[in-house]
Amino acid sequence: MIEDETPTIVACPDGPLLVRGRVELTRPDGTPIEQRRRTVALCRCGLSMIKPFCDGSHKSSHFRTGDE
Repeated sequence: MIEDETPTIVACPDGPLLVRGRVELTRPDGTPIEQRRRTVALCRCGLSMIKPFCDGSHKSSHFRTGDE
């Protein structure tokens, strides 16, 4: 179980969103996704095979966010 704490979101340049803290994640149909870790990486490139989570696909696709 994840302790209650204020969540933070960090956008990694050319990579995932890192979400730290307790958040409620759901699938598009509303089904809850159990949060098993304090920090989760969410896909931004759209290529992950384990969406909504990042699997590192952004690296091989050379995904760019435009962040400086």
